[in-house]
Amino acid sequence: MESHDSKQRHTIGILVQNRPGVLARVVGLFSGRSFNIENITAAETNEPGITRITLVTTGDQHILSQIVKQLNKLIDVLKVFDFSETDFVDREMVLIKVRAEERTRAEVLRIADIFRAKVVDVSPHFYTLEVTGNDSKIGAIMELLEQVGIVEVARTGKAALARSKKH
Repeated sequence: MESHDSKQRHTIGILVQNRPGVLARVVGLFSGRSFNIENITAAETNEPGITRITLVTTGDQHILSQIVKQLNKLIDVLKVFDFSETDFVDREMVLIKVRAEERTRAEVLRIADIFRAKVVDVSPHFYTLEVTGNDSKIGAIMELLEQVGIVEVARTGKAALARSKKH
């Protein structure tokens, strides 16, 4: 008997014509079926006029399949990728502002070094780190920095591409 995990995470990639209202129509398909979008990114690709939208959602596979079919019918949608059906690479960039008092600065720099984070801003009491990685890397550094004192976080959202076939 097949089980339906209603909390399965899905990463979807969508190539669209860069026209007004396209993003709103894409988001509307998800909200119209009570699917929450956990994160979404949209930016122009190497082809002028073509935008790549990457979004992460959680939900039932059957409903998601229906959404993918509806996305493919939207006039400005060129291609839809359900990354759950393929091997892919994903990354996210996060800015993390942490407390950096005299007693914690060395620890913050040690953690940043371990995770290959860049210190992008320094003030007398705070450091801002830039971290790029997948969900597990971001979660791990945030867990360690939480002990020092995270003040603020800004995340870009996930970007994803299918892996190339190895021949």
